Amino acid sequence: MVEEENGGVDPRLQAIKAAIRVVPHFPKPGIMFNDITTLLLRPKVFKDAVEIFVDRYRDMNISAVAGVEARGFIFGTPLALALGAKFVPLRKPKKLPGEVISESYVLEYGTDSLEMHLGSVNRGERVIVIDDLVATGGTLCAAIKLLERVGADVIECACLIGLPKFKEDVSRETFTYKLVIQGCKGDKIITGKQPRFDEAW
Repeated sequence: MVEEENGGVDPRLQAIKAAIRVVPHFPKPGIMFNDITTLLLRPKVFKDAVEIFVDRYRDMNISAVAGVEARGFIFGTPLALALGAKFVPLRKPKKLPGEVISESYVLEYGTDSLEMHLGSVNRGERVIVIDDLVATGGTLCAAIKLLERVGADVIECACLIGLPKFKEDVSRETFTYKLVIQGCKGDKIITGKQPRFDEAW
């Protein structure tokens, strides 16, 4: 989560958290859906969310921002422009023309996959992966594997929202991440903890 160097919480967080609507029982019973479309209707808050990511990655010499379809495109494209980096869309199957590579991942019920154009990322390029939300981390792991297959150096995964369940599941995954807020209806914004490749939460 986002935290100031002096230990204080970034003042932009409260407005970002308030702008995200929680929709119960969508798309199926029992799911608390974190809807970012309400945040997009508030230009200042949307800008603040993007700038939090820009502040973090500005001095990391990022070559490319890889956005996960589809909401990762919303935050990834302005971030890439601000960093002077290229934007690489990671799409669902059969959405990209031309030659692609694919990486499958397991869902709760079944499987899915992400695809990327061959040649969009070069060996050794420093890349960050971005999406709006992380729940179990499966999609982000697939994105990392896809990029590493072409020799990219994946620096970090960036997400606006981390669901509380993610804290329970993170020890099963192997990536570095940065979250902005805790999703759903959690009262607490957890700050600062960023597992590395060999650490649990």
